[in-house]
Amino acid sequence: MSTNSSKYYGENGIHRVPLWRIGGFALNNTATNLYLFMMNYVAYYLTGFVGVAVVTASSFSMMMRIWDGVTDPFIGFVVDKTNGKFGKNRPFMVIGNAILFVTSFILFHVTHLLPESKGVRFAFFIVVSAIYYIGYTFQCVVTKSAQTCLTNDPKQRPLFSIFDGIYNVILFTGMAMIGAKLGTKYGTMAHTGVFHELWLMVGICSAIFTAIAVISIAPKDRSEFFGTGKAVRVGLKDYWETLKNNRAIQMLIVSASTDKLASSTKTSTVTLVLFAVLVGNYELSGTLTGITSIPGLILLIFLVGGLATRLGQRKAMLIGSIGGIIVNALLGILWLVGDPTTMLNGNGGLRWSFFTIAYVLLTIAFTGFQGVSGNIVIPMTADCADYEVYRSGKYVPGLMGTLFSLVDKLISSFAPMITGVMYAAIGFKEALPDVQTPYSDPLKYVTIFLAYGMIIIGLLCNLVALKFYPLTKEKMAEIQGEIAAIKAKAMQE
Repeated sequence: MSTNSSKYYGENGIHRVPLWRIGGFALNNTATNLYLFMMNYVAYYLTGFVGVAVVTASSFSMMMRIWDGVTDPFIGFVVDKTNGKFGKNRPFMVIGNAILFVTSFILFHVTHLLPESKGVRFAFFIVVSAIYYIGYTFQCVVTKSAQTCLTNDPKQRPLFSIFDGIYNVILFTGMAMIGAKLGTKYGTMAHTGVFHELWLMVGICSAIFTAIAVISIAPKDRSEFFGTGKAVRVGLKDYWETLKNNRAIQMLIVSASTDKLASSTKTSTVTLVLFAVLVGNYELSGTLTGITSIPGLILLIFLVGGLATRLGQRKAMLIGSIGGIIVNALLGILWLVGDPTTMLNGNGGLRWSFFTIAYVLLTIAFTGFQGVSGNIVIPMTADCADYEVYRSGKYVPGLMGTLFSLVDKLISSFAPMITGVMYAAIGFKEALPDVQTPYSDPLKYVTIFLAYGMIIIGLLCNLVALKFYPLTKEKMAEIQGEIAAIKAKAMQE
């Protein structure tokens, strides 16, 4: 063990990292989430400039997410076999972000300049998107695979969720406000100006975040922090063997994939309908998100700090899921029986009515509980990777992260199609609801179900999966002790 690395180790093989490096590395996930947010608007580009119907645009998103999932195991396989001068993880962060930057520019700046005939634009968009998602997977896989070498301290590992949750709330608060302003500025989301401004902001910010994450993980991206402390031969057959026998990753996949499916159906279109159609002011969504974000962050920090670090990550997700079910049920009832137009004053601005106050308080609670159940998944993946070392002696973080992502993406890929089909079923077959769409009861009921009902279903699946999830706080302590013994033996050989 090198002198530089030994300072991070404590008793029983526990290795830690300075807190700022956890916060810095969490920006790698934020860097990819920026592109994820931008792609939430892809249906508007496809219907507005590529000339495809709503269901086709929604199916495209599903197809690309399946492609994204299919490429995961192969990229994870490469990650597990990589260990050069630049480390195991950092090359994929840099290459992935570069691919995202270039291909996203081409998608939204070149496609609409091509001939419209014979599906040329759509074919071009599909080919470039396929390359785009390879870059997305390159960078995403590191968020999970590097968790195991970043720290194995059970009190430190959940702290990633706090940083990640804070960044995500700030990100989606800011981007929601920007999206609302752009929609108002251009009068529609289907405008080249919208996509140029989104790309410019996303590309620059994502590159900066990636650079910070690379610097943060650098001292831990070395072989002495990789699981058993020695190289392990990994074959493609190990994917099936791991999925078949690792109960922890099985249950985490069930929990996280159903959550992702549910939350992904709450697209930008759903938020637009809630505020532009049901309330009457789309920009109000950004205003209220700004109001609820800081209290939501405080609640998230309190919940993760008080639950995950003391009770373990399994119990933290359990409590977060129960709280999320209750809050989403109350929010759904509020929109169903309340009058959302009372959120507006006579000038169309914010009015502090009963509906407004109830919405703000419940949304703050939702941010906290959802932050626990959603963001804790990434460090829990690292627990599953450690469990695989304990179970089979194989350190395969790339396999573990991409195996998780494969099933997660295959299931959640149906979200855009579900949204598109449900809106098409009530008459929106050629174009999605926009800021100028008139109110109707079917539109209200479908939107409320997509916004809150689907999330309740996903969180109920969490409760079932966690009943069979084996990695309690006590079990993880046992696992880390056993891994320390395996690593000590490896270093003596």
